[in-house]
Amino acid sequence: MATRYTIGSGVVISALVLTLIALLIPVDKFGGRATAAAAGPVGDDDGAGIMSTAYGPLTPADRDFVRKVRLAGLWELPAGRQAQQRGTRPSIRTAGDHLVDGHTELDRQVIQVGAALGVDLPNQPSAQQQDWLGQLTRAQPGEPYERLFVQLLRRAHGKVFALLAGIRSQTRNSMVRALATSANATVLDHITVLEESGLVDFDSLSDAPPPPAPRPAALLGSPSTPSSPRPVAHRLGAHAVSSDVRPTK
Repeated sequence: MATRYTIGSGVVISALVLTLIALLIPVDKFGGRATAAAAGPVGDDDGAGIMSTAYGPLTPADRDFVRKVRLAGLWELPAGRQAQQRGTRPSIRTAGDHLVDGHTELDRQVIQVGAALGVDLPNQPSAQQQDWLGQLTRAQPGEPYERLFVQLLRRAHGKVFALLAGIRSQTRNSMVRALATSANATVLDHITVLEESGLVDFDSLSDAPPPPAPRPAALLGSPSTPSSPRPVAHRLGAHAVSSDVRPTK
């Protein structure tokens, strides 16, 4: 009996110890996760955590955003200057003007923000951005160059929107918020002038796979059969309007 009692007591004590350990470990883990979640979407985490500044907390996501604004200017400014020189269409030269003007001002702002918040900024484009500039430099003059210019820049600006929305809605740093607001206006302006060139291939902008090809009509059943599904165009009728169509002036 004594042996069984001793063993039983040992089991109870071991269980209590394990319970305490189990309670302590999740607190540490989930506490860390809560901090990361409150920080908002994080891109490249520099490992410095959340910093206190005179303008509010500065998260890894905030610093990543500031650096990406600087990176955008490092390749879009040269691309804009090149379009001013190489563009044969007025719309391409206009797009180049907007890129140069917009990123000159945005670059001035981001350098001020970086200095005020102690964020180290890049001084040269990323490897991918350098590759894009190389493609533009090597492109044949005229339409081949202009189509590549529009597509590369329109695609890059489109991807920035998700980042801008996340930062603008979640940052608690007033300087980062102001920069995001300014960047949003600049990006929208650039997207607009690029699309006004008429050279954007919207089908190739998305990273998602193309939708499946429509099934042959024979597989959808006979039109005379009441239970057969009707073609989408027939069901929508006059209300089938593409989201890309803008009202005529």
